[in-house]
Amino acid sequence: MMSDRVVLAYSGGLDTSVAIGWLGQETGAEVIAVAVDVGQGGEDMDVVRERALACGAVESIVVDAKDEFAEDYCLPAVRANALYQDRYPLVSALSRPLIVKHLVEAATYHGANVVSHGCTGKGNDQVRFEVGTKSLAPHLTVIAPVRDYAWTREKAIAYAEEHDLPIDVTKKSPYSIDQNVWGRAVETGFLEDIWNGPIEDLYSYTSDPAQQRDADEVVIGFESGAPVAIDGKPVTMLQAIQQLNERAGAQGIGRIDMVEDRLVGIKSREIYEAPGAMALIAAHMELENVTVERELARFKRGVDQRWGELAYDGLWFSPLKQTLDAFVNKSQEAVTGEVRMTLHAGKATVTGRRSATSLYDFNLATYDEGDTFDQSMAKGFIEIFGMSSTLANKRDQALVGE
Repeated sequence: MMSDRVVLAYSGGLDTSVAIGWLGQETGAEVIAVAVDVGQGGEDMDVVRERALACGAVESIVVDAKDEFAEDYCLPAVRANALYQDRYPLVSALSRPLIVKHLVEAATYHGANVVSHGCTGKGNDQVRFEVGTKSLAPHLTVIAPVRDYAWTREKAIAYAEEHDLPIDVTKKSPYSIDQNVWGRAVETGFLEDIWNGPIEDLYSYTSDPAQQRDADEVVIGFESGAPVAIDGKPVTMLQAIQQLNERAGAQGIGRIDMVEDRLVGIKSREIYEAPGAMALIAAHMELENVTVERELARFKRGVDQRWGELAYDGLWFSPLKQTLDAFVNKSQEAVTGEVRMTLHAGKATVTGRRSATSLYDFNLATYDEGDTFDQSMAKGFIEIFGMSSTLANKRDQALVGE
């Protein structure tokens, strides 16, 4: 008779390596490790796969999901100009539903009835993993060893040494770091004192913006809200992110130091660096300014904010998020054209825009010869536009005078 199986979201680090043997020991289940490559870099994924097997996994799966992540998760974020609290481009939040999708697929294929992750009980990721899992597969049970069984780093080190696991337990970064192709997140350590300024050693994706260097000019081409060319050369979404990570990162663009509102109710100090993400969103927003009609643009700003909140809160698979996706996609039909930006000194500055679907009419906008705007119509427009406000104020003044 086949024993129960647990599908574990595997990073290759200490906590999830230890979790393989511990889960098997505590539940009697076979453990299937699933590592998802979303462009996080670091160790070779084949090394990660072999480590999981050496730690006791009956199966170790590595999924190359970089293109899928870029096309199906980062691109929708660009189209929605997704910045949580107007600043954070959802670096970690975007990757979690993709990882959940592959965990559920592995659980279905291998007949597992439990999934597991290494999240703590204080962060957002536990919510993203578990709400996402329940949305896609309500029958699955979730185990979180660090949270549910008070699994500390000290316990993990002791377990690894006792069982002679093939993992280095001596290196301990003072920071908690999560990264992928969309960006990098750093927290804990001395950063938990929000008066302490970040130091240069924190950063990996970006160079010091204060260093003297020549500016870099880039032209980003879009079709229906999707970046499709860099300086006239066709690119996939993944290539667009990677190229702008390099070019904008070299100029120190995309550094964010913020205190954000976590879903669990606490405020948390986070350091982010997302050069490609911030450059792409800035260019996309400017192209929308040129191509999206005024009332649609005004309404979309509220949709964009809500979209980002839903993604941050782990409600990627919710009915509201899916419905907002349809709205955002419809709004992008005319968002086609090019945006020129100067990358320099930590800023991505738009210097030019052009589009065959532009709503900018030079002859209506100009104050010089060739002006086609009939200014004589403005007086009557103002009278009618302000009529309701004028009448209300006239009434209120009369009431005060009584």
